[in-house]
Amino acid sequence: MKPADEERIAARLAKLMAMICVRNTGIEELHAGTVPVTHTGDYSDVFITDADGHQIPWSDASHLDDDQMRSLMRQIVDRLYTFHLKADDAGFRDHLDRWLAVAERWDEPKLDEAFLATIIGGEAKLPR
Repeated sequence: MKPADEERIAARLAKLMAMICVRNTGIEELHAGTVPVTHTGDYSDVFITDADGHQIPWSDASHLDDDQMRSLMRQIVDRLYTFHLKADDAGFRDHLDRWLAVAERWDEPKLDEAFLATIIGGEAKLPR
């Protein structure tokens, strides 16, 4: 297979998997709600006040607790697993084709050099 064909297929697959395995998960709940107003554009002027009255800069605040992160990652892993396990099922592929029509409108992906450096460079940081 030509490199251009490999790249085209990888791009389509990446967008499709991101849409059906990541986007429509608990991440939607995190995206829902009121977006704070920022006048600086970088949210350095936005603070969260916790139940003890502490003001936390938006950029320093965790937006997910450990249980939410664990739940989100389980959901994504389960969906990726299901995607790979059912990839040869004709009915499943028919549904994928419909989702692909939407995913095709997304921006084209690009090679993530920083990701490669952490994985290939041997400096991968294990999650806590």
